[in-house]
Amino acid sequence: MKILHTSDWHVGKVLKGQSRVDEHIAVLAQVVEIARDERPDLVIVAGDLYDTAAPSPDATKLVTRALSALRGTGAQVVAIGGNHDNGPTLDALRPWAEAAGVSLRGTVRDSAAEHHIEGETTGGERWRLVALPFLSQRYAIRAAEMYELTAAEASQTYADHIGRLLSALCAGFGSGTVNLVTAHLTVVGAAMGGGEREAHTVLGYAVPSTVFPSTAHYVALGHLHRAQQVVASSHVRYSGSPLAIDFGEEDNTPSVTIVEVTADTAPRVREVPVTAATPLRTVRGTLAELSEVDPGDGWLRVFVREAPRAGLREEVQALLPRALEVRIDPDLLRELAENPGARAAQRAGRSPRELFADYLESRGHADEGVKELFDELYEEVSS
Repeated sequence: MKILHTSDWHVGKVLKGQSRVDEHIAVLAQVVEIARDERPDLVIVAGDLYDTAAPSPDATKLVTRALSALRGTGAQVVAIGGNHDNGPTLDALRPWAEAAGVSLRGTVRDSAAEHHIEGETTGGERWRLVALPFLSQRYAIRAAEMYELTAAEASQTYADHIGRLLSALCAGFGSGTVNLVTAHLTVVGAAMGGGEREAHTVLGYAVPSTVFPSTAHYVALGHLHRAQQVVASSHVRYSGSPLAIDFGEEDNTPSVTIVEVTADTAPRVREVPVTAATPLRTVRGTLAELSEVDPGDGWLRVFVREAPRAGLREEVQALLPRALEVRIDPDLLRELAENPGARAAQRAGRSPRELFADYLESRGHADEGVKELFDELYEEVSS
């Protein structure tokens, strides 16, 4: 059988105030086109369909249309909830999903049967999939246990619970069937993509690869945004996100994963690049150097090698209109911190208002409302 594995769409993402809805439309259209070309038997979407637990109507429409279009290619489609998704809301969509021929699993349910999805390819290959949505530590570990355990003990307890859960769900894996698992979690030793939610990728949420049974032919993971294989006794893989979610992911190669496997052979895996999104780039330099930069068609993060001052952000954006984030170069800030004399000289003769404006600029927060509030407070204190 052939599988298309994707995850971490993050539909509804706003990058530094810039909507990415047009990019998501183009990216998901390309994913559907890849499915039409590859003709997989099964499409797995391993969580984080949305960027927020309260998606807009437009985001919901885009996700449901994408899932329907994937089903329209002839493939079976399975999607699970991730940490950014609202699991109960996804479960509320299950009547629509079932009518559309899509298997949608938002939360962990009381019945193990809810997590088992079975099918057969047109060629007669039988498959069985265990679908495990994101499970928060506070649900996996009872509140009383969390108060009693140390951080290390809580982390181990979470991993133990996930391991026992998967062991129970996968107990029916046997010969003659392609055995599959999809889950949304962090595996110890895997590399983060750069834009994940830190609270759900720290040690407390990381599990060892040993939680996955050796009887699984392929484990389709979501949560980490960089496509990668995980060292394990079975074939465990993150598909990565089909577009760079934040500037920390600009060096990733967005893709979907194509898997070909039978009940008797190891999976053959390859990546198909997804190129429809606008590139993300980081540029740095003085204003003179930035004036020579070819901005291209990408969104830019700019590190300015200039002393902080009011109006610097506006000067940069006049040179590079596609700059979404403007910050003082962290290397320059470290140099200034290590040379207090130079820093003091830069501040000499400047008013508190100017210094506060410089601070906001250095942090990329050119908010006039904050400046005005500072002025009011400073005036109140001074008078």
